[in-house]
Amino acid sequence: MTGKPVFVLGSFVVACSAKVARFPRPGEALAAETVTIEPGGKGLNQAIMARRLGANVEGLLAVGDDLAAAFAPPALERAGLPPSMLIRLKGSTGSGIGFTDASGETCVAIASGANLALSAEHVWQRAPAITEAALVTAQFEIGDAPIEAAFALARQASVPTLLNPSPFRLIPEAMLALTSILIVNETEAGNLALSLGLEPDGATEPQHFAAELAPRVMTWGPELIVMTRGAAGAIAVTAHGQVIEQNGFAVETVDSLGAGDAFAATLGVRLATGRSLPGALRDAAIAGALTTTRNGVFDALPTLAAIEAVSGE
Repeated sequence: MTGKPVFVLGSFVVACSAKVARFPRPGEALAAETVTIEPGGKGLNQAIMARRLGANVEGLLAVGDDLAAAFAPPALERAGLPPSMLIRLKGSTGSGIGFTDASGETCVAIASGANLALSAEHVWQRAPAITEAALVTAQFEIGDAPIEAAFALARQASVPTLLNPSPFRLIPEAMLALTSILIVNETEAGNLALSLGLEPDGATEPQHFAAELAPRVMTWGPELIVMTRGAAGAIAVTAHGQVIEQNGFAVETVDSLGAGDAFAATLGVRLATGRSLPGALRDAAIAGALTTTRNGVFDALPTLAAIEAVSGE
């Protein structure tokens, strides 16, 4: 991909993940098979994925004024990302703890730290990069104000925006109105349905998602809503009523951490390059699946060549 960059507004987190036979019960200590500490965060993960797809990447990632911030510069250099993406703020650098069980399922807890200190003012300082981007993406490991500021700048310049509201919290109507593409997983879709007064379990069934939840959310502004379904694939609904179901790809899953980030970044970047929606969904599903075949996230995120090798294109 050449031309305009993708602007990633998001988080930097020092991620600690433990591989366990099963998740520990309350009050229980388990022996871990392996423990990995690596640079991560949904913002960094999506920026890395975009870069591995060949996109030029700009953005804004916050670190604190502590020792953990030292993880960030070499991580960006190794990923081929510009050091200008980093901003150092007071407080602790974001951190996360995750467990992966024998089946590859995960559970994660995040302390956002300096990521929550990102402000609209910080975003406005990057206005030229935002208004000249091919796509602006954001996730919910940062606050609402910088996201709304970035999306407002993007919309004024007719730049598409992609929101991945994870970890989930209520999405302000003003933010939805500025969102072009909304990507949620099944749990997030259920929470979104609950916030709208819909039955959360039924709303995540593909037919109900397409007929009820997605059209309801689109009244606030998004033109494309996608629900990822883990190994089952994904379903996408457009503002024109088109419904596309993408099957998952069978792989030997060892760690599902980062799969959602790989999916979201791939879908956004491929659409921004002019790929058709069915093609972009297929690429995104492959990217997510390939990410689960290796432990950790940083090295597990696939390249475009790896995705194309699976798709046969």
